[in-house]
Amino acid sequence: MPATTVSVHDLPDLAGADLGVSPWREVSQSDIAGFAALTGDEQWIHTDASRAKVGPFGTTIAHGYLTLSLVVPLLAELLDLTNVRMVVNYGLNRVRFPSAVPAGARIRLAATVTEVTRIGDDCYELVILGKLECERATKPAAVVELIYRAYE
Repeated sequence: MPATTVSVHDLPDLAGADLGVSPWREVSQSDIAGFAALTGDEQWIHTDASRAKVGPFGTTIAHGYLTLSLVVPLLAELLDLTNVRMVVNYGLNRVRFPSAVPAGARIRLAATVTEVTRIGDDCYELVILGKLECERATKPAAVVELIYRAYE
């Protein structure tokens, strides 16, 4: 599905819009190992394949925060803002990780713009509900309410 392209000036029209579902993206063991090294979170469920094989998930799994960080490139597949000076991640209202992402699994993002609010003279705030689906799970890997600010 092609990205929804919207000028920053037309953001109010995006409120309530379903942005669709991104393409699948694999979360490899090397992605997980790199994230572990970068963050210092090298717990065995992420990095030790032998031990994880007999652990609760049967394999290594992605960190929840790695899964969350993948919202950025997946959302870029769904929403393209034009005539914008900058877009900043303003925060999160809510995040949950209902299921694990096994190494080698693919995830994708389903997203809906739930709110668009004018902030000052040159800024719009977007609230986006995102669900990260994992091809190997019946529950979402993450459910997140994201807040972005787009500046004219």
